[in-house]
Amino acid sequence: MTEHPGFGAMLAWLLDHRELSAQELADRVGSAADEVRAVLAGKSPSELLLRRLAPALGFHAVDLFILAGWAVPDDLAPLDATGARWAASTVTDAVRLPEAGRCELLQLIRSLPQEERRSSFAPKPLVPLAGGPGTWVIRMLQYRNLNWMGIARTLASVTPTYLSAATYGVIGSGREELTPGLVTDFAALLGIDACELAALTGVFLREVPPSPSPEAADAAVLLWEARRLSAAQVRHVSELACSLHGDSQDR
Repeated sequence: MTEHPGFGAMLAWLLDHRELSAQELADRVGSAADEVRAVLAGKSPSELLLRRLAPALGFHAVDLFILAGWAVPDDLAPLDATGARWAASTVTDAVRLPEAGRCELLQLIRSLPQEERRSSFAPKPLVPLAGGPGTWVIRMLQYRNLNWMGIARTLASVTPTYLSAATYGVIGSGREELTPGLVTDFAALLGIDACELAALTGVFLREVPPSPSPEAADAAVLLWEARRLSAAQVRHVSELACSLHGDSQDR
């Protein structure tokens, strides 16, 4: 089990990798440089700082909360957990479409009205032996509204990784170590740079992996954007994806 290096160490690596100083980052987030330096020295970041760091670093705020070991606030969680039933099928059908079809689905998702949250989001407990890299990445995928079966189906459709649903529970519990191949494929679906995710999770990549396929990149965006939809809205998008897939096969 890889010991958590601390969010400050993760942030320090990102700054070094991107050739940014603490002052430059502070300027980007509208914070005092001393606050950033304190986190780099080991102080726990505040919720406000995590939210501000996310866009400055090109991360989703929910992923930074998970990397920092914080509970994810309700407003950063998927709107409707029952939407997981259709989230994976939306992606698996979408990635079989030509680029224009995938763009059509994304435009539809973004055009749907925002509904009110009716319940808190509570992802399936991972029962980790201790919080670690496997827990982090599986939790990130859960916050894309994917359950274990959804993770298995979606990864199999856009990456070379083909594992059973139960295996993702094992990875999330820390009983199976992350491999370079897994990290690379997880990164594609999460929309995170593979080299950065590998470094943050303590996995050594012998070489820089190729860029994700256009289908995988679109899958990451579709999953993220669909998080804000209700189950009924996700089902509507899923049915459209299925019908478009059928039309494309007919042609």
